[in-house]
Formats: sequence, C-alpha cells, structure tokens
Amino acid sequence: MNVNLYNKITIVIVLYEEEFKLIDKCLENIKNFNIIIIDNAGNRELKQKIKKKFNFTNYILNSKNVGYSKAVNQGINLCDTEYVFVFQADCLMNEENIDILFDTYKKYDDCFMVSPTYYDRNSKLAFNGGTLLEKNLGNKTIELEGDICVDNIVTAAYLFKKKDMINIGMFDENFFIYFLDNDFCRKVNNKKKSIIQVFKSKAVHTHGSLKVKNEFKKIFFRNYYFTFDELYYYFKTNEHYKAVNKLQKKIPNYIIKFLLNIFILRLDKAIHYLAFVLAFFKFKKFMKKHKVSI
Repeated sequence: MNVNLYNKITIVIVLYEEEFKLIDKCLENIKNFNIIIIDNAGNRELKQKIKKKFNFTNYILNSKNVGYSKAVNQGINLCDTEYVFVFQADCLMNEENIDILFDTYKKYDDCFMVSPTYYDRNSKLAFNGGTLLEKNLGNKTIELEGDICVDNIVTAAYLFKKKDMINIGMFDENFFIYFLDNDFCRKVNNKKKSIIQVFKSKAVHTHGSLKVKNEFKKIFFRNYYFTFDELYYYFKTNEHYKAVNKLQKKIPNYIIKFLLNIFILRLDKAIHYLAFVLAFFKFKKFMKKHKVSI
C-alpha cells in the first residue's frame, strides 16, 4: 500500500439512518484515509459514537434530509485533496483494492472516474457497470476478464479528480436519490470521457433495500422519490411525455385505491398509492414552473 495515497484521497460517505454496526464495519477498512461524513439524518448520538473510535476530516449533521445528490456535492466541496472517493456505508473495500483503483485511474487517458467490481456477501459477482437507460438494454452483470469501459456505474464506490467533477457540473440536485448515477454518467459520456470498471479492484456490495427504519416511511420514501426522479430523468432526456402520460392514466385509480385502503386501515397500501400521486403532482408543478408541456 502506498502510504502517500492517504494524503491524496478524501473519502466522502453520505449517511441516512444506517446502523452503527454497518458503519463501523465499513470504516474499519478505510480508517487511515481522510474521511468526510455527511449525515442526512442529523444523528448526534451516532456521530458521538463513531467519533469515539474513528478520526475524521469533517463530520456534518444536516438538519434535514437534503437528498443524496446534494449531500454528495456538499462533501465534495469540503474536500482539500486532489482526488475524491465517494463511498456508501454498505460497501466494504480494503486499502489494497483502493490502491489498485487509484493506480488504474492514472493508467488510462481521458479517464473521468473508476469504480471497482462488486461482489455480494457470498462472493458472487454483482452488477455494477452497464449501459444508459435510454439504450433499453437492461441491467445484465458483465462477466469481466479485465478492465472495461462502461456507460454507467452504480454509484456505491467511485473515484475521480475533484476539479474534473466541478468542471463537469457536479450532481444535479433535483435528483433526490434515484437515477442520479444515470444522469451523471450521461454527462460524462457526452464529454467523451471514460468511466472504467476495474477488474482487479474488488468491493463487497449487496444491492438491497433502503436503510430507513420506519416501514411506512420506507414505503413512501422509495415510491415517492423513485417516481419523481424517474420522471425528472426522462425530462432531461426529452422522453418525459411518455412516462407522464402513462402515469397520468393511472392516477385516478391510485386515488381511489388510496382512499379505499385508508377506509379499511391498510395504511401500508394507502401510503404506497399516495406516494405515486404526490410525486406525479410534484412533477406537474415542476413542469409548470419551467413552462414545459407534456
């Protein structure tokens, strides 16, 4: 391991209601690096517990959940190093594999960012690099035999130069948590820069559910933000009219199902349908503000 790497890279981690046990396991592998944590849940008790064991460059408690995109930008702007490695707390990666990632980045011309190859907790190859949504080719896990240039990555672990990120415009903060990787990678592709999934750099990352504890909140969170972020993504690719028309036809039925489930006290189902309805009307309001018609 190149010890000089500790001074070249800052690791940015965004939290929202993760358990201490999960975060502790993640940080144990990367504790020698500069680390910035942005906690969108503003958990002071968790901060004190973590700071007793680990050192940080910065640890920010947001007063409200500002979303993943805005929190990542917040963390990147606080970095003083040339390189930034954005990392999720449910991703496990040791220093050796970060070193491999960094060396690979320097090897390729026109490389904008690099990401490791993901494996699940059973050491089975997991999905990372792929194509952009608008190509309609699906999400198939690539059986790698070496490094590969991809259109898009899952943003659980990715390394880049801070100045490159600033020059390209950072993450679009209209995205809350979903589709921001697709949007950002599309910008990188348009700039004719490379996104590389590194074969020999490995990370354990299991694609799973949100870490939100309250089940009702989790149902609303996923359906509301997924729906709005999807509509917004297709707005940016000029295909929103298809998605909006499709959802608009379902809205009256969703409202009826919401009311019916309230009446029979099926609150989980009621919240499920309410989330779709509110996300739809939020996007309609967004389009009106920007004077865009379907």
